[in-house]
Amino acid sequence: MPRPTQLLHPSHSPAPTRAAATLLLLRDGAEGLEVLLTRRSAQARFAPGAYVFPGGGLDAADAQSHELASRRPQQDDMQLTHAIAAIRESFEELGVLLALHADGRWVEQPDIDALDRQGDFAAQCAARGLTLAADRVYWLAHWITDRDLPIRFDVPFMVARMPDGQQPVADESEQFEPVWLRPQDALARHAAGELHLIHPTIRTLEWLGAQASVDAVLALSATTEQPLWTSCPRGGWLGGRKVSVMEHEPAYGELELSCPDGQLLHRLDWQSEQAVGLLRNVQRLTAANPGFMTGPGTNSYLVGDPATGHVAIDPGPDEPEHIERLWRAAGGDIRAIVCTHSHPDHSPGAARLQTLVEQTGRPKPPILGLCSGPHSRHDSHFTPERELADGEQLRLCGPAGEARHTLRVLHTPGHAANHVCLLLEEDGLLFSGDHVLNGSTTVVAPPDGNMNDYLDSLDRLLAVCAEWQVGFILPAHGHVLGHAAQAIERLKAHRLAREAKVAAAMRALPDGQLDDWVRLAYDDAPERLWPVAKLSLQAHVQRIESLGGFNV
Repeated sequence: MPRPTQLLHPSHSPAPTRAAATLLLLRDGAEGLEVLLTRRSAQARFAPGAYVFPGGGLDAADAQSHELASRRPQQDDMQLTHAIAAIRESFEELGVLLALHADGRWVEQPDIDALDRQGDFAAQCAARGLTLAADRVYWLAHWITDRDLPIRFDVPFMVARMPDGQQPVADESEQFEPVWLRPQDALARHAAGELHLIHPTIRTLEWLGAQASVDAVLALSATTEQPLWTSCPRGGWLGGRKVSVMEHEPAYGELELSCPDGQLLHRLDWQSEQAVGLLRNVQRLTAANPGFMTGPGTNSYLVGDPATGHVAIDPGPDEPEHIERLWRAAGGDIRAIVCTHSHPDHSPGAARLQTLVEQTGRPKPPILGLCSGPHSRHDSHFTPERELADGEQLRLCGPAGEARHTLRVLHTPGHAANHVCLLLEEDGLLFSGDHVLNGSTTVVAPPDGNMNDYLDSLDRLLAVCAEWQVGFILPAHGHVLGHAAQAIERLKAHRLAREAKVAAAMRALPDGQLDDWVRLAYDDAPERLWPVAKLSLQAHVQRIESLGGFNV
């Protein structure tokens, strides 16, 4: 993991979380699934005026009321306590009570009207012989409030069917205006500015909108006593406003690297005018070459600091403005230029950057990498001034000669025969070039690309992650990836799953050609992507044939 001395921002302790529980009450409406939302008080300290699902903090009495509740065999004490808290909060806030009489009848409105919503909840239920229907409450999701907020909750989102014969009535203190809405309608009203929703509510509604009925939701939730997802989002700035990013989204790793304690300080907008600081010793400058194959553009990286000078990784295309910005971001002090491979969006700018450094009176930085292979594309011929050796270390030293930043060279053929990745040893960072990308899957195009080599290189990177405790991957396209080993494992699994589809297509059409197989193997991708997909498909076909054919 990155050294604390290299973090951009001072250490910050997020506010502690408070245990809470939330209940999504569901019903099947005439036009589909509906969920009950209610507006929070405009004076509330947390999410004032937002439409939310009923819920609140746990009371000590919730854990002492287990004997009043029914439970599934799989529900542990903690889950039962949360279910009881969710039932209690729904009763206090909206007058909805998930409870049954001794004869198995659901409580109805006259029963609820006889109860004091401000009184001792457990005592009243016990006095009337009611059993809390905790066994009908299922755990859907687990949300932990963003680290940058001053008030935070650790809260299960639970689901249950709305009992018949009851009518939600807000307490007019904490909650107001209960309303039944289809998830899609709630989201549309939010987009139109009519309904204020907070991030966990939005994401949960997005998930609910894909479900057909209450039965479907409960069936999915009942498959496990664990949440279907858990998230503690991270906040960043995008388009001038705060956005909350979940763990599976592309920008999460970058926020985790740049602001590990959750400070709301990092901007996620793609721009090419200035370098973006990721750590004190790592900057990224994205070339102004966005496109179908490059995403937001090619990422050039600077590793180092003013005392050690810098190594420039992937100077990118030969664009004068980009090269000058890269040079300025390094304060003109670039000690070496490394190209991860020879493709035209990565290496052509090396010569211009070298010349710019030399013209300002500094020593000429060597251009390093591997020579392009014999089968490289006509636009990808590259000859470095010195070839890097696999395992070689490039050191940036301080004034006393001590090594401060060490880049280890890893030969990783597959995307290109001359591809290398770089490991920043002291901080556990992997500069992955095009071998691992964020937001897309790299193309492996024969003959220079080779799928066997590509998968073997992924295995090597997994071993490096384990040995060096690599936490983050800095790709040539897209944001920083967190949880490096898991990201590589997912990528390998995706490749092998695609290969299985390729083999199935070959079996289905044994006399077919690439154009025939791509329609089957990439039926989940837009047709406009098939010409590019066909390149990787060819690499998969070659690998399948090297393993003995599609019947193996």
